[in-house]
Amino acid sequence: MKALVTGNLGFIGSQLQKDLELNNHTVIGIDKEYLDKKNWRQVLNDFLTSSKPDVIFHIGACSDTLEKNVNYMMNLNYESTKIIADFCSENQVPLIYSSSAANYGAEGLCPSNLYGWSKYCAEDYVLSMGGIALRYFNVYGPGESRKGKMSSLAYQMFLKKRNKQKVLLFPKGPKRDFVYVKDVVSSNLYAYDNYSKLKGSYYHVGSGAAESFEKMMNLMNIEFEYHEENKIPKGYQFFTCSDKDRWLKGWQPLYSLEKGIEDYKKFLEVYE
Repeated sequence: MKALVTGNLGFIGSQLQKDLELNNHTVIGIDKEYLDKKNWRQVLNDFLTSSKPDVIFHIGACSDTLEKNVNYMMNLNYESTKIIADFCSENQVPLIYSSSAANYGAEGLCPSNLYGWSKYCAEDYVLSMGGIALRYFNVYGPGESRKGKMSSLAYQMFLKKRNKQKVLLFPKGPKRDFVYVKDVVSSNLYAYDNYSKLKGSYYHVGSGAAESFEKMMNLMNIEFEYHEENKIPKGYQFFTCSDKDRWLKGWQPLYSLEKGIEDYKKFLEVYE
């Protein structure tokens, strides 16, 4: 199999590429640099045509929830996705799109920031073209140093502890569905293996449990204090949890928060 992984230099994309290559698949990648060219739409189209992939895992995106540049966000997250989805539809190439729980926003109804809306609109287009959309919840694990300020709470607070900085959490008990990156990779591979019966719909990718930030810090042996309430950003999501009925039929995560943190800590001790 020849797989095209967009965003293959990023957090999830790089982990997926490693897994595919370990299973003797050919992987080609493309990152967001094509946007730097004036004729980037043609550049992207030409790349898709010449690469002739058997499947596209469309992971690359701007994941910065604080990004305010509408043109940049929509070109990368929406317009590029349309081009990829059109190519897949016209050439009968399976498309597995990395969507987001940001689709639900702060109220659980609709997105509450530019990033969320860009993913929501792109997901809708992918589904209209017959692809699969995977709505990731709060992903953490090896390789996320590539995400910078958008890396997980686990990684950001690990860095603070290592640098002897104070660790501060938001008050009022926010909870998240923390999903380990290895489960995210397995969901992509499962979606491809079962594409014919799963295509045309979106699915949740999470652990199925909403866990507190405090629990994550305790598992990582990190002491913490709290921000003042006025530091909580407007539109902040206080609760996320994947719906098991929306998981890929026949797929389930292998990592609870406890198991995921245990595995992640071993990686951090060696590589960070």
